Amino acid sequence: MAVQFFDEDSGFNLKNKNLHKKWLKTIAEQEGYKVGELTYIFCSDEYLYKINVEYLNHDTYTDIITFDNSEEADMIEGDIFISIDRVKENSARENNGFQTELQRVMSHGILHLLGYKDKTKKDKKIMREMEDKSISLFDKI
Repeated sequence: MAVQFFDEDSGFNLKNKNLHKKWLKTIAEQEGYKVGELTYIFCSDEYLYKINVEYLNHDTYTDIITFDNSEEADMIEGDIFISIDRVKENSARENNGFQTELQRVMSHGILHLLGYKDKTKKDKKIMREMEDKSISLFDKI
C-alpha cells in the first residue's frame, strides 16, 4: 500500500498521516479491495479549478476531483485532489468541524474509486451514508 499526501498551493499539512493511511486502507478492505498507489493532493480553489477546466471541461469550483488509475479488479489506485479552501467553506456552511469535513471529502474520493456514484438522488443518499460510515470508522482506528 502506498498512500501519499501532497500539498499544492494550499499550505495545508495533514496531521497524523499514518492514522489516515490506515483509515483509508480499512475503508477499502471493508469493501473487498486493496489499496495500490493512492495519492491525495491538497490544493487551493484556483489550483483545483484549473484542473477541473483543463481535464474535465467543467468551468466550476469544486471540493474534490478523483482520477481513477485502477488497473486490477480488486485493487484501487488513483489521484484525489481536494480543495482545502472549499473544505473550510463547506465546514462553516454545514456547521461541521474542519476535521470532520476533511474526512468526509477524503472518504468521498476513495468511495468513488470503490465504485460509489453521486449523480442521482439515490446514489447521493448512499454516498452520504458511506461517508458517515467512513467517518465513524476513523474514530475506531
